[in-house]
Amino acid sequence: MTPRAELIADTAIALLAERGMRGLTHRAVDEAAGLPPGSTSNLARTRAALLELTLTRMTELEFARIAAIGAPETAPDLDALAAMMAEFTHLQLTAGRVATVARYELALEATRRPELRKVYDEAGRSYRRMAADLLAAAGSADPVRHGHQLVAFLDGLLFDAIAGAGETFGRDDLRRGIREVLAGMLGR
Repeated sequence: MTPRAELIADTAIALLAERGMRGLTHRAVDEAAGLPPGSTSNLARTRAALLELTLTRMTELEFARIAAIGAPETAPDLDALAAMMAEFTHLQLTAGRVATVARYELALEATRRPELRKVYDEAGRSYRRMAADLLAAAGSADPVRHGHQLVAFLDGLLFDAIAGAGETFGRDDLRRGIREVLAGMLGR
């Protein structure tokens, strides 16, 4: 992604989180990014293209957070796996909070836009594959099923903390809760 595309997508993410789906327009992105009028529509001609660009950038940022945490080099033990997932979840609730709120906006929009649904579902498959691979390395008897369940659990934690009536837990609370779920999945 070019620096201009990143600026436009990052601005769109911030606008989605701040104003919701209705507040995301090409003109609003131009203004908020300090770009000349028409810059956003020159890059992403349609609303669908702007939403796809935004979702693609958001996925890049989330995978960069995962890479920064680092996957274990060897088969992860339960504590290391729980700590890694707690760190990622905590980052999504803190440094990545704006992108997480925007992701929920896009998730709802994807239920109404098949072209966005394709992009959203592919990103979701990537997270589930990654979770399944980690759980397979940790000894899961059914890594695909457990990977899907783990992603759903973590997504539920995020949603509850950001949009639900829940609270934002610290790393230690997240680690303990995630460890309990993993222990059940891994039979430990």
